[in-house]
Amino acid sequence: MGVSETQSRIVLLSRAGCTACAAARADLDRICGESGVGFDEVDVDERAQAGERELRAEYGDRLPVVLLDGAEHSYWAVDEPRLRADLGIAG
Repeated sequence: MGVSETQSRIVLLSRAGCTACAAARADLDRICGESGVGFDEVDVDERAQAGERELRAEYGDRLPVVLLDGAEHSYWAVDEPRLRADLGIAG
């Protein structure tokens, strides 16, 4: 999913086979679907295999990680109340 230039940019850092990552994806699907905000998902292991090892080195031990506008917002789970507040959407 993409996001427009005027919206906050949300990125979910994840890896294949991660049940917590699947739960975070489902949470973001629901939250973002309600608000009309999109998000991107990046598999840190795929990026590392492609030669971009920085994300896995930085975040790989605490996935899933939600980035909001490039900054770490939450990890291991989506902090829904905080994310909703930061996006300005009702919970």
